[in-house]
Amino acid sequence: MPLLEVSDLTIHLPTRRGLVQAVRKVSFALERGATLGLIGESGCGKSLTALALMGLLPEQAQVGGSIRLDGQELLGLSERRLCALRGNRLAMVFQEPMTALNPVHSIGRQVAEPLRLHLGLGRRAAQARAVELLERVGIAQAARRFGEYPHQFSGGQRQRITIAMALACGPELLIADEPTTALDVTVQQQILGLLQELVAEHSMALVLISHDLGVIAQNAEQLLVMYGGSVVESGMTETVFARRAHPYTRGLFAARPQMHVPVAGAAPARLPTIAGTVPELADLPAGCPFAGRCGFTTEACFAQVPGPRLLQAPAGSAPASLASWRQPHVVRCLRDEAIRADAPGAKP
Repeated sequence: MPLLEVSDLTIHLPTRRGLVQAVRKVSFALERGATLGLIGESGCGKSLTALALMGLLPEQAQVGGSIRLDGQELLGLSERRLCALRGNRLAMVFQEPMTALNPVHSIGRQVAEPLRLHLGLGRRAAQARAVELLERVGIAQAARRFGEYPHQFSGGQRQRITIAMALACGPELLIADEPTTALDVTVQQQILGLLQELVAEHSMALVLISHDLGVIAQNAEQLLVMYGGSVVESGMTETVFARRAHPYTRGLFAARPQMHVPVAGAAPARLPTIAGTVPELADLPAGCPFAGRCGFTTEACFAQVPGPRLLQAPAGSAPASLASWRQPHVVRCLRDEAIRADAPGAKP
């Protein structure tokens, strides 16, 4: 049984224009020790999906579907029972460490708090363990700096502190939402390397959210590509990156800056972009969310929701359902055959 099973997760949010569907029937499964990457532009539903896993959605949000952790249904749990899971079996590294840390409490107190709440450690034992955790994530002279406050640390150090907090109780599932945003390349690699080490050591399942295709390629075995609240392509990262069956996935890759030596006298190459603009949630088509921005759009794309199409299954296996997609390559597109038959250089 997978550690995490998400089936038909749907999230509606109230807006000035009425109730809108922000996440549309997202399904995936994740086993212990495995890493899942979520990519897509801002507003595609990545962070909302993560917050749903943690039970931290806005009070007005309406959630449907199923989220199971080791067989236990999380949707519908009381806040008291969710609090017993958060920071204990479930943990999250938030995108901005300065807002994730409380500015009026010392970093030592914040790292020690889950140890006292969930594991019942005394003050001295929790402090000793917190110092070990801070040292493990690379905070130099952790015992001396235990009583210092978030503003006394750099951005990279604050991110390390939030990781120490998340790992304090040895969670089974760790969610990292853009954990390297605004960090320089050296610190970014150190943070990602640390996460991979900890996943390997403790057999945690990791959900890694990022805009950076390179980060996902290097650190996630499996992948969800999201657009407009929907998963448009999924599978093993290497397979998805190699085939890029959905036009949105193609567009993301085409828009990457390319490093090359300019030809003397040649005009600078323009960075390719995806046509059109991202619509408001209330304006998304009833069918494929990418309809209208895709060069392969037909009238059916606006009205018919694309079902999952299995492109490649692992050799010798026959998955019972597409929701348990640990290895199969799945695309949700009505025109996938026409896209695959098109020239490799076709514009998305």
